[in-house]
Amino acid sequence: MQFSQDDFDRLLLFEHTRKTAEVNYAKNPLDADNLTKWGGALLELSQFQSLADSKGMINDSISKLEEALQINPAKHDALWCLGNAHTSFAFLTPDLDEARPYFDKASEFFQKAADEDPGNELYQKSLEVTSKVFLMLFPLESYSVSDMVLYYEIFCRFNPGVLLAILAID
Repeated sequence: MQFSQDDFDRLLLFEHTRKTAEVNYAKNPLDADNLTKWGGALLELSQFQSLADSKGMINDSISKLEEALQINPAKHDALWCLGNAHTSFAFLTPDLDEARPYFDKASEFFQKAADEDPGNELYQKSLEVTSKVFLMLFPLESYSVSDMVLYYEIFCRFNPGVLLAILAID
């Protein structure tokens, strides 16, 4: 794999962040900010790995982020990062039926992050994009009625014109 200078700089930055977080964890394992940084660094580093190693690193990231949330369940940046981790894992899962639960979890964590910090546009946009991707990947026939109601509710919240178009369908 060929890296650009920017990629190499990112790799060094996140590897440094990961190592620093690991050292800090030994000193204070109850630091939710440090665990969030560690989980985020692992998620970023996963992009530079082989498929199998990437999935393993994403799982490690999820573990650190879940640990942060055990300490502080309202930590919105950890919730958002966890949504990104599940999205990344979903995109690395070729079977859509296997990927679907990861998209579900991603939407759930993006929603929780948005609920904790409603003014954060990045959280809102992440939720919006995930719902759009989900709707593109999974045909309507694969939804149960309750799934359709939930996803349309989320989707239409960010795309009010869609609700009007849906209601206009004969």
